[in-house]
Amino acid sequence: MVRIIRSRAPLRISFAGGGTDVPPYPAEKGGAVLNVTINKFSYGTLIPTREEDGIVVKSLDFDIVAKYVTEGDLHYDGKLDLIKAVLKNMGLKGGARLFLHSDAPPGSGLGSSSTMAVTLVGLIKHHLSIPMTDYDIADKAYQIERNELGIPGGLQDQYAATFGGFNFIEFLKDRVIVNPLRIKREVLNELEYHLLLCYTGSSRVSANILNEQVAGYIRKQEDVVTALDETKKIAIEMKNALLRGELNTFGNLFHKSWLHKKMFSTKITNPVIDKLYDVAIKNGAIGGKILGAGGGGFMLSTASSRRSTRSPRRWRRPAARSSISASSSMASRPGR
Repeated sequence: MVRIIRSRAPLRISFAGGGTDVPPYPAEKGGAVLNVTINKFSYGTLIPTREEDGIVVKSLDFDIVAKYVTEGDLHYDGKLDLIKAVLKNMGLKGGARLFLHSDAPPGSGLGSSSTMAVTLVGLIKHHLSIPMTDYDIADKAYQIERNELGIPGGLQDQYAATFGGFNFIEFLKDRVIVNPLRIKREVLNELEYHLLLCYTGSSRVSANILNEQVAGYIRKQEDVVTALDETKKIAIEMKNALLRGELNTFGNLFHKSWLHKKMFSTKITNPVIDKLYDVAIKNGAIGGKILGAGGGGFMLSTASSRRSTRSPRRWRRPAARSSISASSSMASRPGR
C-alpha cells in the first residue's frame, strides 16, 4: 500500500511589529510582532514511488511539472528555487512525487512563500522521520529562504506558519520566543466580524522594499529607526488591548501602526493604496494597513466595535472575511 503523506501550513496576517523581525534590527534591539494565522493554507502531498528515479514536482500555482534525478539538477535558475532548496537541504534523494499549491500567490503579503517552505519542510520531515521540534522546522525554513537562497525578509512568517494561532513573537539576538495568546472566544469572534481583507489588485516584490528599509536602518536614518522602535511598542500595546478585549483601542493602534509603517520605505504605499485606505476609513474602518512588506498585495482593515466595515460597491477588488485559524503546520498519513 502506497503511503501518501499530506502537509499543510496556514497563512498569516500581521497587525503590528512587522519590520522589527528583519535583520539586523532584532539582533541589535530585539523585535516583536503580533500576528495570527487564517483559514487559508499552503498544501503539499508526497507520494513515494519505487518504480521511478528522481523527484517529480508539480506546482499547481505556477503550472509547472519538473523532474530532478540528481542533486546536480537542483541548481537555482529562478524556477521553483524555493522547492529545490528545501529538497536539497532536507536530504530527499528521490523516489517521490510532490504536489504543491497555495491559497494565495507570492507577493500577497500573507507570507505565502515562507508558508510553502514550512509545508515542504514538514512534509519531508514526516516522510524521512527526522526528529524536529516546531522551532527547528521554523528555523530550517528561515535558513533555507534567507541564507541558502538569499531572499530578503524577516523571521515572523516561518514561525507563524509553523506554530499557528494568535501569537506575540519576540525576536532576540540569539533566539526566538513564540508566546501563544489565550484570547477569549467571544473577543476573537468580535474581532473576526470587524476585520476585512481586501486585495489591492497588484502583487509586489518585497526585496526592493526591504532593502530600502534595511539600508535606512543601517545608516541610522532617524525617521526609519524611530518608526521601527514605535511599531514594536505598538505591537506590545495591541497585544495588551487584545487580551483585555479592548477592540476599539486595538483598532486605533492599528491605524497608528500603519502611519509608522509608511516611514520604513518610500515604496510601502502609493496613490492607489492610499485611496483604498481612505475609502475603508470612510466606510467604517478605524485602522488597517498593507500586509507584508508593502507596495501591494492584501490590505487588512478593522472597524469600531460598534459597527462593521462595509465593502463599498465601487470597490472592484475582492474583499473577504477570512476566519482566524488556530491550525499550525501539520503533516500526516491519511488513514493512520
